[in-house]
Amino acid sequence: VDQILIHQKFELLETLTGFETKNQYDIKNSMGQKIYTAKEESGCCTRNCCGSLRNFELKIKDSNGQEVIHLVRPLRCASCCFPCCLQEVEVQAPPGTTVGYVVQDWHPFLPKFSIQGASRETLMKLEGPFLACNFCSDVDFNLTDKDGSQKIGRISKQWSGLLKEAFTDTDNFGIQFPMDLDVKIKAVLIGTCFLIDFMFFESTTNNQQRNTV
Repeated sequence: VDQILIHQKFELLETLTGFETKNQYDIKNSMGQKIYTAKEESGCCTRNCCGSLRNFELKIKDSNGQEVIHLVRPLRCASCCFPCCLQEVEVQAPPGTTVGYVVQDWHPFLPKFSIQGASRETLMKLEGPFLACNFCSDVDFNLTDKDGSQKIGRISKQWSGLLKEAFTDTDNFGIQFPMDLDVKIKAVLIGTCFLIDFMFFESTTNNQQRNTV
């Protein structure tokens, strides 16, 4: 595949009460066929006290209910004031076997990330816009080679409509990458998409967290 779609499931309790629940997602191919499901595993206090910065584990399962990808996000900062403790996600595929990492790069204004392999070597770079917010348009994070000289794909936060954007944190994403990209790196890019979701689009009531990079 060269494209993956990620749709966050609507949580009625969270919308009505503001009480943060575990995020759940459907992962689809370019034809709209569901290939995986994903569910956040985190504590209640962590979700509601730490908000979008919370640490969690996320299990991605296939249609048979077997876990195929496991994400681990430790509790980290997301501010240019703390360059030694920025965001990171470890990607395991299958669970227990680390295939790569997503590491936030320090920058005073722009959201930048390094896509790393299992040995922490940088394979690709990802850069987002100055303001990671959208109104009637998509927000694109461009994927380049490790030197940043050639664009090879992107992760897009897709516009979901005015009501949905304003009153919920239910988001839709698209990931585009080369067809022949290593399947392990495709798994890391899925992890990258989830990190972007939590960092910039998780909260509709605490918008200042979206731009603390």
